[in-house]
Amino acid sequence: MTPIDSSSRIDLHALKQVEQRVLWLATRIVDAANRRPGTEVKVGGHQASSASLVSVMTALWFGHISGDDKVAVKPHASPVYHAIKYLTGELDASYLPTLRQRGGLQAYPSRTKDPDVSDFSTGSVGLGAVAPLFSALTRRYVENHFGQQDPARFIALVGDAELDEGNVWEAIADPMTEGLGNFTMVVDLNRQSLDRVIPDIAADRLKKFFADAGWHVAEAKYGSLLNKVFADTGGDVLRAHIDAMPNEAYQALFGLQGPELRAKFLASSAGNSTDSAVRLLASDYDDDQLKRLVTDLGGHDLGLLLDTFRQCDAEVDRPSVVFAYTVKGWGLPIAGDPLNHAALLTPDQVDAFRRQVGLSLETEWDRFAPDTAAGRLCAEVGGEINNPKPVPRPRPAVPPASRSVVLKGSVSTQEAFGRSLTGLAEVAEVGSRIVTTAPDVSISTNLGGWINKTGVYSHTERDDHGGADRLLKWAPGPGGQHIELGISEMNLFMLLGQLGLSHDHHGEQLLPIGTVYDPFVLRGLDALIYGLYNDARFVVTGTPSGVTLAPEGGAHQSTITASVGAELPGLTYAEPAYATEVDWLLCDAVDALGRDGGGSTYLRLSTRPIDQAPFAAALERYGEAALHKHVLAGGYRLRESGLLDEGTAPAVTLVTTGAMAPEALTAAEELEAEGVAAAVVHLTSPDRAYSSWKARYAAAVGSGSVVRSPSQLHRLIPAEERNRPIISVHDAASHSLAWIGSALGSRQYALGVDRFGESGTIADLHEVAGISAGNIVNAALIAVSEPASQTGESAGADGSSSW
Repeated sequence: MTPIDSSSRIDLHALKQVEQRVLWLATRIVDAANRRPGTEVKVGGHQASSASLVSVMTALWFGHISGDDKVAVKPHASPVYHAIKYLTGELDASYLPTLRQRGGLQAYPSRTKDPDVSDFSTGSVGLGAVAPLFSALTRRYVENHFGQQDPARFIALVGDAELDEGNVWEAIADPMTEGLGNFTMVVDLNRQSLDRVIPDIAADRLKKFFADAGWHVAEAKYGSLLNKVFADTGGDVLRAHIDAMPNEAYQALFGLQGPELRAKFLASSAGNSTDSAVRLLASDYDDDQLKRLVTDLGGHDLGLLLDTFRQCDAEVDRPSVVFAYTVKGWGLPIAGDPLNHAALLTPDQVDAFRRQVGLSLETEWDRFAPDTAAGRLCAEVGGEINNPKPVPRPRPAVPPASRSVVLKGSVSTQEAFGRSLTGLAEVAEVGSRIVTTAPDVSISTNLGGWINKTGVYSHTERDDHGGADRLLKWAPGPGGQHIELGISEMNLFMLLGQLGLSHDHHGEQLLPIGTVYDPFVLRGLDALIYGLYNDARFVVTGTPSGVTLAPEGGAHQSTITASVGAELPGLTYAEPAYATEVDWLLCDAVDALGRDGGGSTYLRLSTRPIDQAPFAAALERYGEAALHKHVLAGGYRLRESGLLDEGTAPAVTLVTTGAMAPEALTAAEELEAEGVAAAVVHLTSPDRAYSSWKARYAAAVGSGSVVRSPSQLHRLIPAEERNRPIISVHDAASHSLAWIGSALGSRQYALGVDRFGESGTIADLHEVAGISAGNIVNAALIAVSEPASQTGESAGADGSSSW
């Protein structure tokens, strides 16, 4: 990658003016938010945390980045970002007093909700730290497959405490992130967390971690004033003294003035052999000069920061990390205070700061005059790097099915997924844009056929040691379309999230599909939520799922993932039972990656082979077009009652999803042998069925209007059947389908997995969990034998219930 030279526009005097105005605006933005009339609780906004990054962000935006560069901003530095975007013309002044207000500036940078578009949403610490790293990996993949793009750098601004998050190190350690010379992480080393000054930030140990991972490690520790003194005779003694000061003692210097500061600084050397030398050196400075000298940190030295960033640009074959030594609250009266994280300047302090920067109440929100050096710099930067609004996603022509309908044999949904994905590889302008990824489970989640057809990705050609001739052709190279990660579900979802933004960040639409063992969806949940919040689009397949993965035991048996899938915004959860359902749903999921109103999809699949004959029978009843429509809408009637006297016989409706369809069908046959009519409704997507029902009343609640079109669930269970009890059964927590009775106004008995699993056969585990065909029959018989008013409680004579 060719570094982008931005040095031609750097005027350090103008840059210093901009830095001070950014500090003022960031501070005032927070102040205004907390002075809004009618505020019931403290609004907050992190004035001190913002201040520590003002210099770094000023140097980056006004002296370094340009063009297509992408930056993730430390969550608590959001006001600084907005101040910069205002000065460069992207943000209107009317937004400045609206921090943390509805329709205003978000608490933390947001791609989707802020008026000034940020490259990455941040907020959950540790995730924004590595999002640009995975974006850089995506850029490398895009260039390998679609040709060279404009030069771009990817930068993460990270609080030092964020390095406590394990996902950061999982990302750094993954081999797929090696060699990304266009990525730089800037660590805001202010030595403070939320509650305290950290006694031992262990910066040297952190630097070693990065170096051992093959990264270029740089630091901006001391500013030009101190470095000049260090270079003079005797300066090494001063450096050793400052280096040896405890963090708490050094931080305290920022809140002191005059003789107090001198005494505190020299007290730290008492009893040391350097005592007299340090005292002698300090005597050359008056109190004000001594403070400026000993608090001169490299993270607030604009020239040093620019030089350090350029050093990182020169490292084209490996990622870089910059440790920028800063102070929390820099330039403010609360600088260095151990409790300044949530502190706010008083009105008097704000007034004094306003006067200090030469502004008045009438001019406090003004931009620089356009004919000044600072004004010209802001205009130049805004014209070059201000972000455009996100572009619409392209929509490739995805067919409704990738293969012919499967009508016979026994096939698992996991196996069907692998076959359908391989079929999509043949579709023009679709197959070439699909990219798969897995955390070291590609074979056990049935990606083998896809890998054999499209290859494994590596940015360089690698010796396959005969891998191309094996049954599974594992021969990594730049043309491969499967990205194999190490065992980290956080990395899986972080990568999916960035692949799912490729149209916006890299100018090429990718269609990302990830696979993961279903129970471990929860291990990557924070990153999954992060990707969805960023409006990334991808498909994730959780397989195998449920206790139906019987011999594997409780550690590999998922129970609550269905609920998570149904409840997350921006994600559609589906759980098919039959091969053709998988194919239709997968094609629809890939199409949703580009269509208006689309989104991400979660397919919850199983390794259990299921007889396809019941689906064939439903296909014959419905016809292919109608059944296809029902499958995508959320479900269909898998089995009608076979009793001739259904009108007079007791009756139930069995509702199931996914791998439990065989149990529901078996139970229906047994019930009819007992004289109980039983229809079976199969929900291919409980999520879509629920959303269809919710949409009817949500519109009425919001506007008072009445929606008269029936929901999908009401289509499947007509009015004349809603007096029948419903038995739901799911290889997941029982509550995941427990809403159905309420939606229909029907009695319901919800069966599901409400305990941890164990090893055994499928029959064993279904019996232990209470979801076997026998359990379904028993629940149905109880339901039809109870009065409609009695649902598990005994009714008193007065109609009240008793325990």
